[in-house]
Amino acid sequence: MSATPNDRLWSVADVSAFLGIPVGTLYQWRHRRIGPRASRVGRHLRYDPADVRAWFHQKAA
Repeated sequence: MSATPNDRLWSVADVSAFLGIPVGTLYQWRHRRIGPRASRVGRHLRYDPADVRAWFHQKAA
């Protein structure tokens, strides 16, 4: 099974661009446990785009 570009996880920069917020805000939210769910892949944070969108829609409601 090969991954398609739509299956890839988002980096902090990707989420920052999607939400229109600074990267530092994402790190603060993670520290406070109030932002979208992220996972560590090695040294890097990665976000599932579906989780980010669900989190966004929950906050917007």
